Amino acid sequence: MVKTMQTMTKTWFTAAVALTCLANVAAVSRADSSIYEKTLKSTAWVLAKTGGETSSGTGVLVDAEKKLLVTNFHVVGDARAAVVFFADLTDGKPKVERSHYLTNVKKLGIRGRVIAVDRKRDLALIELDKIPTGATAIGLSADGIGPGEDVQSIGNPGSTDALWVYTSGTVRSVYQKQFRTGAGEHDFKVVETQSPINSGDSGGPVVNNEGELVAISQAIAPKARLVSYSVDVSEVKDFLGGSWKLAPIPAEKLLEEAELTFTTHESGHYEVKFDEKGYGDTSVFLTKETEYYERADIRKVWSLAAKLDKAPSVETTMKLLAQNGQTKIGAWSIERTPNGEYLVIYTVKIDATAAPDAVKSTMQYVAKLTNVSKKELQPQESVQNASQTLDSWLN
Repeated sequence: MVKTMQTMTKTWFTAAVALTCLANVAAVSRADSSIYEKTLKSTAWVLAKTGGETSSGTGVLVDAEKKLLVTNFHVVGDARAAVVFFADLTDGKPKVERSHYLTNVKKLGIRGRVIAVDRKRDLALIELDKIPTGATAIGLSADGIGPGEDVQSIGNPGSTDALWVYTSGTVRSVYQKQFRTGAGEHDFKVVETQSPINSGDSGGPVVNNEGELVAISQAIAPKARLVSYSVDVSEVKDFLGGSWKLAPIPAEKLLEEAELTFTTHESGHYEVKFDEKGYGDTSVFLTKETEYYERADIRKVWSLAAKLDKAPSVETTMKLLAQNGQTKIGAWSIERTPNGEYLVIYTVKIDATAAPDAVKSTMQYVAKLTNVSKKELQPQESVQNASQTLDSWLN
């Protein structure tokens, strides 16, 4: 009888523990669902076109009054515009089929303007034309998050046909990290999590158990299983509170707005041919991509003045170096090709956010200077006389 009672007591205790565990699991599931529904109202699907290709990512609404959305820089690249979708809800449930949004772009799509970028933090800010009914700005965590704490996120991975996909995980560590991705060199406070992030999730919200933003999804660790990196909320706050830097205008759009006729060279860069009076028959190139250092974005403009079978004379080289000090912008360089030829190139580096008319003036300057210098670089011409001609034009 005693053993029977002990067995019954043990069975009852085991059942009670099991029921308690099931109740806890159900409570956690309801909490996760509640956080998902709350965060969903702040989450957007972001599409942008750069270099003729459309990129897809995620964004999060951080200011409803100013209609501001944060995403990753690598989602928008050099684009100045984006199309943004918020979840189309029916009875609180989102339409998750990607095709639903693409076929209803006129009804559901919202135009956005990229007004600021930060390559170092891999963040971008988009100003929206409007905010749909029901969309709410996410709250930013005051204290961030630490190791061992739960995190949840929403994203739009390109690996499936579904949008507004939920992911959960755990924080592994929070620390300052310097690393490089296809979008460039980064240096920011990283939230490292044990959770899967896929292409398309980038820029999406990572929240705590209260539904507050603690990070922005950024990338996966390529050499670690299910390890993901996110931009800590402190970096987001500094980005929003700092001075905003405009995103560079895409090269093609820049040349179009400058009213310059251009072609795409086999190298991928853009070529503008000047043949008006004073320019001679001169091709000037504009790089398809920007160079940068921290917050300085640079675009290169250059022209080939001469292709020589042997190195320029010491006298010619010294005169070119001297002229570098006289030019208003830019400088000469001499490069040797693999087959032994010497290229004499004039290069100007300009701010990648420069206005179209400034870019046009720069390209015209490069064309004129290169045209004038061609005489000096011809072996049969008098270097001294040609140098005097160039010097007089520079002055």
